[in-house]
Amino acid sequence: MDKKNLLQTAMELQRGAYDLHVHSLPSVFPRKLDGVELIRAGEQYGMAGILLKSHYEPTALRAMLINKYCHCQCKAYGGLVLNWPVGGLNPYAVYEAVRAGAKIIWMPTRDARNSLNFGNMDGDFFNRPGISILDENGRIKNVVYDIMDIIKERGGCLATGHISPEESIVLCKEGRARGVPMILTHPEFQRTKISGEIQKELAEQGVFIEKNWLNLVTGSVTAEEMAANIRSAGVEHVYLATDRGQQTGPSPVEEYRNFIMAMLEQGFTEKELFVMTHQVPAQIIHLSA
Repeated sequence: MDKKNLLQTAMELQRGAYDLHVHSLPSVFPRKLDGVELIRAGEQYGMAGILLKSHYEPTALRAMLINKYCHCQCKAYGGLVLNWPVGGLNPYAVYEAVRAGAKIIWMPTRDARNSLNFGNMDGDFFNRPGISILDENGRIKNVVYDIMDIIKERGGCLATGHISPEESIVLCKEGRARGVPMILTHPEFQRTKISGEIQKELAEQGVFIEKNWLNLVTGSVTAEEMAANIRSAGVEHVYLATDRGQQTGPSPVEEYRNFIMAMLEQGFTEKELFVMTHQVPAQIIHLSA
């Protein structure tokens, strides 16, 4: 496929697509666009929806306000990340978030013990202990089960965030055993890297596998490696997301198109990419108790 046809195909696939991992303003970290600008950009590209992720603030009510005043076909969705500013592993924050319409609850990211073992991420601004989902005996903490129960009963999906690969595997398996919708967050990211073999195993248990454009941009994985992992897991378990919105990078909606083009170049068919950009993320968005 030549460049012109590649771009045209990517443009068509982006119409009606969802990006479930985008950073925006307001934020304590530098970001490129605010939520209103982001959704309006998504509207221009014909996207169906964008999920606003913030490391330190819940975003479901923000999304509600954006949708009320933007009048866009592209809808904003929200979530919650269980870092220290919301109390860490806080079931009360989870209950409020899903009641407000949060679609994804992430385990700790910047404040995860695993992430902090690699050092601070760009923009980190306070010292804190790392959060683990496991107790001193290596078992899942009771409060994590409380969080799982809320999500199973009230709706939404539980994502692994930046916890360790070992924690992520245990969490995904236990969550699926309890009937909780689960997401393995960016398993090609250097801090959370999990083998394609394990990704396949988790996908077979019903875990959604996120594939992240930022990991390609930063060199955590090659396009060839990512494509192989997608094929191993099966496109019906995978969705594409950008993890973009950083102040210095391109617009997330432009990057989403770049991601589609990169996967077309890896030989994925339009039908396969439709599954990963439309069907799987829509399934996550519309999960309910």
